[in-house]
Amino acid sequence: MKGIKKSLTEEYLYLDLSHQKEGCIFPLHTSITLFLLSYCDCKIFKVCLVLTEESTGISLLKNVLSEDVEIQIISRQELPPIVQNCCLPAVVERPDNFCRAGLAVVLRHIIQKSYEADPSKKEILELLGFKKTCLKACAEVSQWTRLCELTIPLAIENFLKESSDQPPTIPAEILELEKKLSEPVRVHNDDKLRRQKLKQQKAAGVRPSLDKEETKSKVPRQETSEEVDCSSASLELRVAFSKLTVREEPAPANKEPAHVRKARASDLPPLDHVFVEGLYFTLADIVLLPCIHHFLVIICKKLSEKLVEFPLLAAWYQRIQEVPRVKTIASQCGIQFLHLPELQTTSNEQQPSLDEVPCVEEQNDPSFIGGPRPTMTKLMEKGIEVMFSPHPCPTWTLDWDTLPAAVSPKEGKMSSDRALRKQQQLNNLVYVVTNQAKPGDRIVDFCSGGGHVGIVLAHMLPSCQVTLIENKELSLIRAKKRSDELGLSNIWFIQANMEYFTGTFNIGHFIITW
Repeated sequence: MKGIKKSLTEEYLYLDLSHQKEGCIFPLHTSITLFLLSYCDCKIFKVCLVLTEESTGISLLKNVLSEDVEIQIISRQELPPIVQNCCLPAVVERPDNFCRAGLAVVLRHIIQKSYEADPSKKEILELLGFKKTCLKACAEVSQWTRLCELTIPLAIENFLKESSDQPPTIPAEILELEKKLSEPVRVHNDDKLRRQKLKQQKAAGVRPSLDKEETKSKVPRQETSEEVDCSSASLELRVAFSKLTVREEPAPANKEPAHVRKARASDLPPLDHVFVEGLYFTLADIVLLPCIHHFLVIICKKLSEKLVEFPLLAAWYQRIQEVPRVKTIASQCGIQFLHLPELQTTSNEQQPSLDEVPCVEEQNDPSFIGGPRPTMTKLMEKGIEVMFSPHPCPTWTLDWDTLPAAVSPKEGKMSSDRALRKQQQLNNLVYVVTNQAKPGDRIVDFCSGGGHVGIVLAHMLPSCQVTLIENKELSLIRAKKRSDELGLSNIWFIQANMEYFTGTFNIGHFIITW
C-alpha cells in the first residue's frame, strides 16, 4: 500500500493481565495501552499479556481484544531478562537489549512507530500536541506527567478496590484534575484566539467566558465530530473540532474592530478547556479516559450525590465521545459510555485562581550556572584559597589513545573541552568500579545520558552485565549506536524513569555532571 513503511525491527509489547474487578479486567495501564493501539490501528507490535495470577479468566479477553492484533499470553517467568527488571508496560526490540518501560514512554513510542509505519496518519502524530511534547517530561520533573501517568491510575485502582468493600473516598487526585479543568487555557496562539473570542462576545452582547452548560447542549452526541454545529458552538469548540476534522478555523474577515485590536492582553477573555490539556485532543485524554470512566461508573452506582461536584469532568467525559472513532474503540475495549445527567458548572468565584496552583513543569533556578569554575570563584570571593594540583593517582588514567574510538566520550556529540573533562571524570569512576567489580556482577548506570560511563565499563568489564537507564530516547539511541559499533554483548538499554527499574544490582552509579 502506498505511503506505508514496513517496520524493520521486531518489537514486543508486554502488558499486565489481572483479575476482573468492577467491569475492568485489566490494570488501567494495560487498558490505556490497548485503547491507544486500537486508536492508532497499530499492528506493528506483538502483544504479550503477562499473567499475574494463573487463575485469570482468559475467556474474558475475547470481548475486548481485536482479532487483528497478534497476542500471546505468557507467565512472568517467560519475560525476557531485561523486562524482568522493569515495571510494565514495556516494549522490547529484538535482540532483547533495548527496552522502553513506563506508561508515558511506551505510549509515545506506539504513536511514533504508528506514524512511521503510515505517515498519512497525521492525526496520530497530533496526539503528541504542540511541539510533540505531550507527557514527554518525565514524572520526576513534571507534576502533570506524574498526575496522568502514575497518581491518577493508581488512585483509581485503589478506589475500585475500596468500593468493593465499603463506600469509597473520592481520590484527591480527581479533585485536583477537576480544579485543573477550571484553569484558563494557555496555547501557543493564545493572544490571537482570545481576541477572536472577545470579538465573538462583543457580537453576542458582551457575554462572559464560555458557558459550559450551553456548550454541552450545542454539541450533538453523534459518533463523529463533523456534525458539530460550528456556527453556534463556542470559539473553543470550533477550534478544537476543526483540528480533529483537519479543517482550519477560518481567518477573521478584514481587519479586527478597533476595540478588539487595541484591547490589552489583561482585558482579553480567558480560553476554557475543551480537552484536558486545553483545546486539542491529545495523548493525555486517552490516558485519562479509562480512569475517569471507571471512576464515574462507581460514582453513579454508589455515590450518585457526589456527581454534582465534578461538572467539568462530566462535560469533558461527554465531549470526548464526539472525537471520531472514540466511541467505537471504547466499546471494543470494554468501555460502555455512561449517559450522565446535565450538571451546573460552579461559579468563577469558587474556582481556584491560576496563581494558587504551582507550575507543573520543571522548576529551575535561572541564576545557577553549572560547572566547577563559578564554584571556585565564589570560594575565592569568600577568602578561601583554591589550589589546583596534579591527580594524586596518575595510574588511574586510562590510555584513551589505545581504546576503540567509540569508547571515548568524544563520540558522544560534545565539545572537545567537555569531552576532555568527561575523560578525566571517567578515569576516576572506571578505576573505582573496575577495582570493586567481580565477574558476573550487575552494574547499573542511572540517568546514563549518552552512556559515557556505561559504555566504558561494558568494554572494560566484559564479564559483567551493564545496564543504562535514561529517560531521553535520543541520548539512549546514540549510546546504543556506539555500543553496536563496539560489538558489546553485555549491555542493556532501558528508556524509563528510574522508579520503573525494579532489578537487583551489585554496583550502581548516579552522578550529576557538568
